[in-house]
Amino acid sequence: MKAAVVYTKGELPKYAEFPEPIASNENEVLVSIKAVAITNLDKGIASGDHYSSEKENQNGFIVGSDGIGVLENGTRVYARGISGTIAEKALVEQNRMVVLPDEIDDATAAAMPNAVAGSAMALRFKAGIKPGETVLINGATGFTGQMAVQIAKHYGAKNIIVTGRNEKGLENLLEIGADEIVSLKQEDESFVSQLKEIHKNTPIDIVIDYLWGHSAELILSVLKGKGNFTHKTRYVSVGSMSGDTIQLSAQILRSVDLQLSGSGLGSWTKEEVKLLFSEILPEMFLLASKNILKVNIETVHLSDIEKMWNAELSDGKRLVVLV
Repeated sequence: MKAAVVYTKGELPKYAEFPEPIASNENEVLVSIKAVAITNLDKGIASGDHYSSEKENQNGFIVGSDGIGVLENGTRVYARGISGTIAEKALVEQNRMVVLPDEIDDATAAAMPNAVAGSAMALRFKAGIKPGETVLINGATGFTGQMAVQIAKHYGAKNIIVTGRNEKGLENLLEIGADEIVSLKQEDESFVSQLKEIHKNTPIDIVIDYLWGHSAELILSVLKGKGNFTHKTRYVSVGSMSGDTIQLSAQILRSVDLQLSGSGLGSWTKEEVKLLFSEILPEMFLLASKNILKVNIETVHLSDIEKMWNAELSDGKRLVVLV
């Protein structure tokens, strides 16, 4: 079968022949893949930079961690892969599948799950979002940030503040649910001053952070208290596009009612992952099928995988491989 194969970590995936996977137990199901999104997770695994990367395989490995496929009985599903999914066939787990609504197309459905997991899981389980709360999304102009804005609104957020460097992208977020924008292109002092004013008027309940790095340091400095009672803020790190480490003053931790946590593979409980497949993803697929959730994508064919793997897309689009 044809597949996107990485032979040496750090190199681009090749469009190549690869042996078709074979199910080894009753929980493994072979599906015909139709569409797979290229995510930062997949790129991190392919390069060897992500903490879940597998060991080097001299025979190569197929990239892709999930996808949209068709079972032997014709049922169209989203599923997590046991084998790599950017291929004509893939093995998936029977208990990690979601049957798709007829109204949603393959490419749209493929684009959503990683972003839904990267936003809904943080909002619902790590932050415990409640209706009427104020949410700050740091680094919101990317695809997952766009989904986070809409899902936060769906979960009842009253005020959504977004940060980013792409001015056009920030303006576009106002059309899908954001209430206030804060540019990361301004000087640090101006950024902090603007956020302090917002925090004073509408205290920030939740921070969902896709950037980490220097902007996280600035946001945490905004939350720092002065010895008085403070508003509780739940700060959830989801990504680290601006750097993997920060300097965090112990004074900040002691001066503010702060809950600091992360959301990602390994941080969720088994019950939360079950709910992702049984409740959250089905609900989000349904919202997208009714055009309530806006999904911004660009498609490419499997044969062009090497050329398009590192393509820079405009307006926070997600690249989806059609097989």
